[in-house]
Amino acid sequence: MEKTWRWFGKNDKITLPMLRQIGVEGIVTALHEIPNGEVWPLEAILNQKTYIETYGLRWSVVESLPVSEAIKYGGAERDNLIENYKKSLINLGKAGVKTVCYNFMPVIDWIRTDLEHLWEDGTSSLYFDKIRFAYFDCLILQRAEAEKDYTVNELKQMYELDKVITDAEKEELVDTIIIKTQGFVNGNIKNGDKNPVDTFHHLLAPYKGIDRDALRENLRYFLQAIMPVCDEYGINMCIHPDDPPFPVLGLPRIVTCEEDIAWILHAVNNPHNGLTFCAGSLSAGLHNNVPALARMFAHRTHFVHLRSTNAFPNGNFIEASHLGGRAHIIELIRIFEKERLGVPMRVDHGRMMLGDTDKGYNPGYSFHGRMMALAQIEGMMAVVNDESKLES
Repeated sequence: MEKTWRWFGKNDKITLPMLRQIGVEGIVTALHEIPNGEVWPLEAILNQKTYIETYGLRWSVVESLPVSEAIKYGGAERDNLIENYKKSLINLGKAGVKTVCYNFMPVIDWIRTDLEHLWEDGTSSLYFDKIRFAYFDCLILQRAEAEKDYTVNELKQMYELDKVITDAEKEELVDTIIIKTQGFVNGNIKNGDKNPVDTFHHLLAPYKGIDRDALRENLRYFLQAIMPVCDEYGINMCIHPDDPPFPVLGLPRIVTCEEDIAWILHAVNNPHNGLTFCAGSLSAGLHNNVPALARMFAHRTHFVHLRSTNAFPNGNFIEASHLGGRAHIIELIRIFEKERLGVPMRVDHGRMMLGDTDKGYNPGYSFHGRMMALAQIEGMMAVVNDESKLES
């Protein structure tokens, strides 16, 4: 697998020279300064690509070319937005950047309730607490009929939390769930928005009446429209699993499990319609056997995210060590090194450690934590390669 790293452009505090020193081979990035729905100009793509190559690296994967909300919910401007998307794909193809990771999650991408959950060793990681999320959903957002999505016991715990939670903790929940984890990557809500909860309500509104089947059909419509461009320019589209892999906030989720992935790949049965195999997102669902999914879908996987989680029966989950958790990363490496040799892979969501907290890095995207994870992955890759040599 090609060792890649998510880099947030020239303003990223983690620089390309730093990445060369730790063994990174390819860069995963995007033109984050261009608003969602606008065309990526060829000149801007070439400038970014040339800058990356100046440091002896290559632009391996676009993560991401965002799919506008109106495409997802089937708004009146959908076709115009898809035409812009196709123009951006054409320009990427002309520039020779041919792997595009994207998601089809309505309104909100990945969700956590704590960005710095403290471990006994002094490091910290991302964490999802279902009761605190229910508190945000029912008592802060006050979404209509939200309580129907939670059990009696979960609601009881939520109201117990309401007795002790502070105003600062409430503000932190809003900041974590709909601002910090979203705003740094073409999110719908940015730091500085005066009324983020009101803004969030407006973003949810167009999805009223959009169920799982409708969202699936809107994805099919989008993929059918862009596949001719992908065929012409050899572009691999790879959809990212939903994070977490279950419905949230009354919104449908359509990339959560084996059945979902199979539906997407067969709905538009084109080799350029593929998967970003995110082991972390998939492992956060107790219903998923992650290595089994890798064996099943390796042939249509164009990009791999290697991280792991520990998920619990109460609905909570936490980022695990890359050496542990439910993802079984060494087994995934065995599968992808055999089935998809050379596929781009990036480590993901490393812990905050050794001063990372003070550096202003984006949530989940530490330097030292991801560097340690990359070293662990390289070690596992070396083991797998030695196994292959012994077998032959």
